[in-house]
This record gives sequence, structure tokens and C-alpha cells, in this order.
Amino acid sequence: MPPRFDPAEVEARLRRAWSAGSSSRWRPDNPALGQCSATALVLYSIYGGELLKTPVPFEGRMAPHFYNRIAGRSFDATASQFAAPPAYADEPSTPEEALADTSSSQVAHLLAAFRAA
Repeated sequence: MPPRFDPAEVEARLRRAWSAGSSSRWRPDNPALGQCSATALVLYSIYGGELLKTPVPFEGRMAPHFYNRIAGRSFDATASQFAAPPAYADEPSTPEEALADTSSSQVAHLLAAFRAA
């Protein structure tokens, strides 16, 4: 059984865990930047649920933004990277698709930092 999901606790732990090791786009003034794929995968591995995606503009094209549905509720831990939240499409995704947007080393780094936070 997955641990109890407390969104406020998860967000606080993620803020302490995010770093340049979990995203090459990380910035101190916007720590969620570029963290969506690794974050969604870490939360999926710990809390289960579903991986979701929605298209967002990125460098002149549309790219997938990954987030979770945990205990029946959509949860975007990295929404703070945007000036305004995206229009969520709640499209189903897979771990393979999310991993294609990050690296296994970034996911492992975030998972270790999240557990330590």
C-alpha cells in the first residue's frame, strides 16, 4: 500500500529536493522549472495513481507537461514553473513517455533527494 498522500507535505519536500541534479533547467528563482517529468515519475513510483500530460508551449513548439492523478485527484507539483497554470487536458501517459523527457539519472537523483527531504 502506498504511503498517505499529503499534497502540502509533498510540495514542501519537493522544494527541498529539486536541484540541477534533477533538471538541467533548474533555477533558484524557479525551482520547479523543467522538473515535471522526473517529479511525475517519482510521485508515481511512491504514491501510484496515474501519469497524465497536457501540451504546453516550449521553445516555439508544443511539448508534453507531465503531472499526476493520485487518489482520484489531479496533482501538478510543478505548476509553479508557469506564470499561469496550463489548460490541463488530462491525457493519459506512461512511464516510458515521461522518461523520454528526462533521464533515469535525474529521476534517481530526485527520488533520493525526495526521500531524504
